[in-house]
Amino acid sequence: MSQNLQLVFSGLAALVAGACLAATGLLQQRAASSRPKDEQLSLKLIVALAQNKVWLAGIGMAFLSYAFQAVALSLGPLALVQPLLVAELIFAIPISVRWRGVRIGAREWAAVAAVVAGLVIGIVSAYPRGGDPLQPISLWAYALGGVFLIASVSLVLGRMTGGPPRASLFALSGATVLGLQSALFAATIALLRQDIGHTFTTWQPYTLIVVSLTGMYLVENAYHAGPLAASMPVMDATLPLVSIAIGVTLFGEQVRTGILAFAGTSVGLILLIGGIVMLDTSSVIRRQQQIEHQDKDRTEENERDTHS
Repeated sequence: MSQNLQLVFSGLAALVAGACLAATGLLQQRAASSRPKDEQLSLKLIVALAQNKVWLAGIGMAFLSYAFQAVALSLGPLALVQPLLVAELIFAIPISVRWRGVRIGAREWAAVAAVVAGLVIGIVSAYPRGGDPLQPISLWAYALGGVFLIASVSLVLGRMTGGPPRASLFALSGATVLGLQSALFAATIALLRQDIGHTFTTWQPYTLIVVSLTGMYLVENAYHAGPLAASMPVMDATLPLVSIAIGVTLFGEQVRTGILAFAGTSVGLILLIGGIVMLDTSSVIRRQQQIEHQDKDRTEENERDTHS
């Protein structure tokens, strides 16, 4: 297969993976947002969701997305695949708003476009590459400590606020942990390539399991806390930023430098932050959250009637 054809198939696989990610967010947030308010940051939420067919369908779509991502990355570079994955926002956010019977306006379309453009410009400008994920625990401690600090502060601030910003802060907490998950996954894959038997005597795969479960728990609480438009853009922005930060500082990955790269990264961050703020302060998104709160109240009343 020629290189150009490989890139075409890589791009198509990445777009399908992005569509699957959109379906994952839509289905999981749909299920989580209808659960009672008192289940927030409770294991009861996860137990209830594990019995929800809509949420389980979202999990299935997540696995399908990982499969297509693997195909895309086997045929093309991360710099091509990652920007195409964020196309999920273009599908997921408008659909999630319409599901609640609310019409998305020009402001919200502009915000989504700003987030997608910011992500694409930032990732292409940085273009991380190279690096060695097998580093001593003494260096990993800095990454683990930094992620714990950011995730904890975001979680505390989220509990202190309300509305869409709460969902955004919970999403920031969860996505920061999942960024660490990506780094641990890369380290585990590198260990497996060296010696499969020795891999399971190291700390990385077991830490990966704990971090993955913690990240999933935090993300589901972000979905529970508010509309998808408040959580998904933050997650899509935070995941690559954390992954790149860990890759550069811990793995020794190289990123583009120079005036153009710095300008592109700066513009990308400005668009990202601006788009997220526009969504968090949108009257359309706040209306969507009011409808979701009503769904929570109905679920709570139905469960009380069932148990009485």
